[in-house]
Amino acid sequence: MVGNGFVFLDHTADVLVEAYGSDLREAFENAAKAMFEVMTDISAVKPVVRKYIVVEGEDLQALLYSWLEELLFIFDVELIVFSKFKVKEIRRVDGKGYLLMADAWGERFNPDVHPRKTEVKAVTYSLMEIREYADRCVVRFVLDI
Repeated sequence: MVGNGFVFLDHTADVLVEAYGSDLREAFENAAKAMFEVMTDISAVKPVVRKYIVVEGEDLQALLYSWLEELLFIFDVELIVFSKFKVKEIRRVDGKGYLLMADAWGERFNPDVHPRKTEVKAVTYSLMEIREYADRCVVRFVLDI
């Protein structure tokens, strides 16, 4: 495993991401980093704007999808690229699935500062997996480019 918390795997047309962490929260944080790294060099993104994110999902896969789609929606509408994420809580909600609460930090996209890489059109459920182990969690998903 690589030190940045994610790797890009071979895929014929889109981007297959494997993100990992010591727990589910860290794996979700690294999944978000990976998505924005597809779009730009996140090391050039200063964490000056903070967004509070709350999403729900009927299961953990739907929660991962909702998390990434919400961040992509904010980018599309507000042109904010993110580089830092803190998932505060992922919890099961009786009869409603799961709830995620997180902070995301970034700044308004500036093509003079943030190199444009690949446009992410959408998050997909294709090949999506979430595997939790005693000492780590691994998530996989495909980004439609």
